[in-house]
Amino acid sequence: MKALVLAGGKGTRLRPLTYTTAKQLIPVGNKPILYYVINHILKAGIENIGIIVSPDTGEQIKDAVDIHFPTVDISYICQDNPLGLAHAVKVAQQYISEDPFIMYLGDNLIGQGIENFVKSFKNSNADAIVLLKRVKDPSMFGVAEVDSKNQIIKLIEKPQNPVSDLALVGVYAFSPAIYQSIDQIKPSQRGELEITDAIQNLLENGHLVESIVLENWWLDTGKKDDLLEANRVVLDDWTHHIMKGTIDATSKIVGRVSVENGAVIQNSILRGPLSIGCRAIIEDSIIGPYSSIGENCLIKKSKLEHCVLMDNVHIENVETLKDSVVGRGAKIHCVNNDIQTFKFMIGDDAEVFL
Repeated sequence: MKALVLAGGKGTRLRPLTYTTAKQLIPVGNKPILYYVINHILKAGIENIGIIVSPDTGEQIKDAVDIHFPTVDISYICQDNPLGLAHAVKVAQQYISEDPFIMYLGDNLIGQGIENFVKSFKNSNADAIVLLKRVKDPSMFGVAEVDSKNQIIKLIEKPQNPVSDLALVGVYAFSPAIYQSIDQIKPSQRGELEITDAIQNLLENGHLVESIVLENWWLDTGKKDDLLEANRVVLDDWTHHIMKGTIDATSKIVGRVSVENGAVIQNSILRGPLSIGCRAIIEDSIIGPYSSIGENCLIKKSKLEHCVLMDNVHIENVETLKDSVVGRGAKIHCVNNDIQTFKFMIGDDAEVFL
């Protein structure tokens, strides 16, 4: 069995960060989103992984993944244009060959592994299994209608009048039968080959399609607020109390805080859940809960809460920075004490002087 991870696309909703960084590499809990996806696949016993990449960010993703997963058999498959999830499967057909496979969207986070999902597919006669989650606004997603046996009756992409509240999460299992269905569908109104149309074609041709409802959380990280919420949930659920750095006697640690190797904390308060990356320096500051501070960051005389800081960020004299996402190498320096609270989303290497 193989896995196909979708890590293409332009990430337009996360600009300006995605002008210079693939959206799947933006960190949540100080780890790129894509790493969680690959770890879920490996824990499910799948060792052959194909990653769909775009021409713009493919090399960036390859470099990041190969460094972190040097012993894993990973192939990179370029999708020249983002023409839909079903199109991505078609592009990967030569790699997948006649193997059954898992397809996992590389910018999605779920609160549990996929071991049981994979096991259910292996023990089933279905040609597809889709992972579903109950949502408040189904009209924003692909929606499934299921029977009492959890078999799929019908799939609809972003319906105006949803038949259920069961949304497609972005984790699928397929047999090779999916290729013939993709060959039989046409592009949607937005010009893409929709995976929901391909699965619907399976149903119309008599193939069995089953579903599993996710009981844990599911987070799409496509927008700033979604990314911050994902960071909050990941820190809340998966942060451990780790003290590898240097914390002086005047500093105070409250709750579950992870301080990585080489980090230096001086005369500061750290309130968890919180993650401090390697070689970060925190001086005379208060770092509040639900924040991820990347590697080599420097924070002086500032207060932060509910923030994601990527690597090499410098922040100084900022009274309060909250609900913010700050790109690599960015600098924020405040000299105007009249402004008390800031909320930012700024890209790599930006400089903000206030």
